[in-house]
Amino acid sequence: MIENIFSRPELVWFLLGLVLFLLELVIPGFFIFFFGLGAWVTALICLLGEPSTNLQIIIFAVVSVLSLVALRKMIQKKFFYHDENLSDKVEDEFTGKDATATEDFNSENIGKVEFKGTTWKAGSDTHIKAGQTVIIKSKEDFKLNVEPKK
Repeated sequence: MIENIFSRPELVWFLLGLVLFLLELVIPGFFIFFFGLGAWVTALICLLGEPSTNLQIIIFAVVSVLSLVALRKMIQKKFFYHDENLSDKVEDEFTGKDATATEDFNSENIGKVEFKGTTWKAGSDTHIKAGQTVIIKSKEDFKLNVEPKK
């Protein structure tokens, strides 16, 4: 039976691709996927024709490397969440929004503001009074930089 499997290169390439796809699930990095893709393209070509072993290896290598170079960044941006994207999304959730000062503060000391039901440390270049509505200009770690709303 094993002899039968090895006599059919399309089956060997298909199984190799399947193993590589499964390995991608357990090994981080989104790298092995493209070699699985190369194996499946090679399996398809073997199914349609009868390329030599050398040509099969060349097809596998070329498709794997080209798909890796051409598609990796595009697919990662589309389907995976990155830390740099996380900071942009978090920043967007705060920047330009209104908050309410819960105590007086100015550029020399840190105060507190309430935003979305939570109290945050806040700093400002101008004097802020308790109860005043402020606009969030930026967020640095757990501190909001605010200015008075005009």
